[in-house]
Amino acid sequence: MLAGARNDGAASLRPTASSGVLVAPGGGAYNGGTDARPRSAGKPGAPLEPSRPTMTLPDDARAILPEGLLPKGLRPDEVLPKVRAIIHEAALLALPFFRQGERTTARVWNKSGGSPVTEADVTVDAFLKVRLSELLPGAAWLSEETRDDPVRLAHDLVWIVDPIDGTRAFLSGDPDWSIAVALLAHGEPVLGHVAAPVTATLYEAVAGQGATKDGVPIRVSAQAGVAGARVTGPKPMADRIERRLGLGETPGALVRLPRIPSLALRLVRVAEGLVDVGLVSSDARDWDLAGADLILREAGGAVVGLDGRPPVYNRREPIHGELIAVPEALRAEVLAGLG
Repeated sequence: MLAGARNDGAASLRPTASSGVLVAPGGGAYNGGTDARPRSAGKPGAPLEPSRPTMTLPDDARAILPEGLLPKGLRPDEVLPKVRAIIHEAALLALPFFRQGERTTARVWNKSGGSPVTEADVTVDAFLKVRLSELLPGAAWLSEETRDDPVRLAHDLVWIVDPIDGTRAFLSGDPDWSIAVALLAHGEPVLGHVAAPVTATLYEAVAGQGATKDGVPIRVSAQAGVAGARVTGPKPMADRIERRLGLGETPGALVRLPRIPSLALRLVRVAEGLVDVGLVSSDARDWDLAGADLILREAGGAVVGLDGRPPVYNRREPIHGELIAVPEALRAEVLAGLG
């Protein structure tokens, strides 16, 4: 949990004096609940059940961050706590601009391609670039809001960052936005972090060491087949799966969940077992995927293209085609439905 984080919208949170645990205005502990997204008032339903955890996440990143790649004086076991603290500060920078159910107070511009960028995107991006670069001065940088520097292609360590993943959700008052951070070593994600500031939730993973949500191990669902699987993502992709697998309007049709605007959150909700199939349309970027990809891998799932191969990160053009995020048990059948 991102202790001390707050939501300046309709339901502000406050830390308790003794423990730092967030509590809602009514006094109950608040950790984002168990559903894949907040429900509208007056629409009750059974909560989605996350799967039981089976792995642990240590604070020691020694196995994947050899001391030769770290600056003098920084121990491997110091890396994770420092990254967590930096992401926590970034969340506190973003939240004052957010208004749940209302338009953001931040200034908004349009990029050359027409997508929006807010004052919060720029502020969080600049903060993370300074602080993460101070932590690992030898690491290159790739983020959505910073001009790309091809020098990253020759670096052993690369930070890949999306300061606000789900900008349209953020500016319109939808809580499903996130801060996504990954560290690549020799082209592979070795640290992955996805923070959901509105619910004060932090997902993270270390390569080979498992994945957690607020420090509690997570695991993908035990769904064994596509029939009846919970899916979120582009409707045309879900339609293709049903059509090609002959599911149609049968009882075995996909259970369609609301689309999750943040790609990083879409992937980590597969990792925690709240979603069975996450679909991603073409044109996703490294910063949308890398951190959440590692979290899903470490929780027993996979992100792959329609050729069945995992994404390759830190290429000259960090752009990807259509992707699926699934438990390993569903990979072959979902790919068959999209092939």
